[in-house]
Amino acid sequence: MIVAMTRKETAPLSFATDEDRWAAVLHRDRHADDVFFYSVQTTGIYCRPSCPSRQARREHVQFYLTAEAAEQAGYQPCKRCRPNEPGLAVQHAAAVTKACRAIEEASAVPNLEELAHAAAMSRFYFHRIFKSATGVTPKAYAAQHRAQRVREELSRNNTVTGAIYDAGFNSTGRFYSESAKRLGMSPTHFRTGGNGELIRFAIGQCSLGAILVAVTDKGICAISLGDDPERLVCNLENRFPKAQLIGGDQDFEQWVAKVIGLVEAPSLSLDLPLDVRGTAFQQRVWQALREIPVGETASYTEIAQRIGTPKAVRAVAQACASNAIAVAIPCHRVVRNDGALSGYRWGVERKRALLQKEAHA
Repeated sequence: MIVAMTRKETAPLSFATDEDRWAAVLHRDRHADDVFFYSVQTTGIYCRPSCPSRQARREHVQFYLTAEAAEQAGYQPCKRCRPNEPGLAVQHAAAVTKACRAIEEASAVPNLEELAHAAAMSRFYFHRIFKSATGVTPKAYAAQHRAQRVREELSRNNTVTGAIYDAGFNSTGRFYSESAKRLGMSPTHFRTGGNGELIRFAIGQCSLGAILVAVTDKGICAISLGDDPERLVCNLENRFPKAQLIGGDQDFEQWVAKVIGLVEAPSLSLDLPLDVRGTAFQQRVWQALREIPVGETASYTEIAQRIGTPKAVRAVAQACASNAIAVAIPCHRVVRNDGALSGYRWGVERKRALLQKEAHA
């Protein structure tokens, strides 16, 4: 029986009974930490379920939903697991959040030594914790944030050079050398919302509904699926608000036909160039997706492992969701660890249909 509860709050079903809680204590289950606490009558202390202290006997143990309730019952916090302090996961999350804010607010990017010192961790340990939580290294996070600041500054600054310096870059040369990778276009084009960039597009019909194909002078920049052709065009306009969008001519229809052919006959290859626009991390993910063979799938965890960031599963999922080139960059081939279908930018049913077509290809 749970005693001395101070709030009406129920534990998750996995720890809903005393038997479940005792099993969690026996296995030192970290998933139960901060869901409940247990006290030991013979020692007068209370602990987290994962506490490495010597195992108590069942008849001496009582359970509480809060640390406050255990202390009101007269128990003292364990000095090993420190149940009255934030858990290790919470501490790590707070340290990473603090580091992210420091990166975002600093005029010059803090180095790894400074960030680790502020988090009271070693450089190696902090680097590992940060990458595990965000999916990228502190250096990559800083680069992505500065690129975002450039985007914001370009939209309101009078000059491109001023925007680059205001965003924290110490030299224009360093930024220009990677501007296409960071912005997807030249800084001048980005500053004007793609003004002057010519994008041809056309809408066709396939077995999955309406399909929009858009192309720049570099290659396909968008393949979108949907039920409403007008909405597909609106989404393209929102993505390139100041670019010159023109309907494709008769020759352009061949591009659309090849894309539709890829949808209907997945074994065909798309021998058309792609204009892929995203962060360095996103492009690594998208390249890994293009390496998944037709008829096969991979989990988000497997993709994270393939690109060398095994703990960046959430970041991989976000990169898949950010993909704007359906089918050609096959994010539909990524599934959950148990093989179940997860979300898809153009609808789970279309994802299922694509995988079924590929299974029979």
